[in-house]
Amino acid sequence: MTNTKTTAKEIAGKLLEIGAVHLRPDQPFTWTSGIKSPIYCDNRITMSYPTVRRQIAQAFAKAIREKYPQAEVIAGTATAGIPHAAWVAEILDLPMIYVRDKAKGHGRQNQIEGALHKGQKVVVIEDLISTGGSSLKAAQAVAEEGAEVLGVIAIFSYQFPDASGLFAEAGIEASTLSNYTALLEAAKENGVITADQESILADWRKSPRTFFSS
Repeated sequence: MTNTKTTAKEIAGKLLEIGAVHLRPDQPFTWTSGIKSPIYCDNRITMSYPTVRRQIAQAFAKAIREKYPQAEVIAGTATAGIPHAAWVAEILDLPMIYVRDKAKGHGRQNQIEGALHKGQKVVVIEDLISTGGSSLKAAQAVAEEGAEVLGVIAIFSYQFPDASGLFAEAGIEASTLSNYTALLEAAKENGVITADQESILADWRKSPRTFFSS
């Protein structure tokens, strides 16, 4: 689910414009997982563009005010979600925490940094949802501390059906500011891709693990 269709396309256009998203349907990238992909998304790039990061932070804040007005804490996923969570928490004047992918191996061995109290209502900020695994892991870490996860909101999602299934199974609501569908629309309108390339990109999302190996 996205905030609005207009916002989704606007943010997708900005991600393309600043090079946070690269589309290469004729020469696919290889992800760490081994999946060959015609898209590479690195939302860390947004940190270097004040206008874009501000637009994203304001869109996050608007979504949280509308969907989760009862939110008491903003959580960022380490590492890419941390700066966005900080900017959003500042806009909303709320406490912020961040969640590591695993507990530290020294000191207090914290997985969550910052003050989190039992019963607090938390929104998790993520930069990207691909399979959904890392976002769910962060949400579950927050829940294990006795807090209530209202939902996960990310900048962008590939809209993989498997990810939607994982969130539904876990009973955690997930939404995004932008998504793969909006990206293809923006890319086509801006002349970044041809109609044939759009077709390749659309078909890849239906079977990302096997599309380029078949």
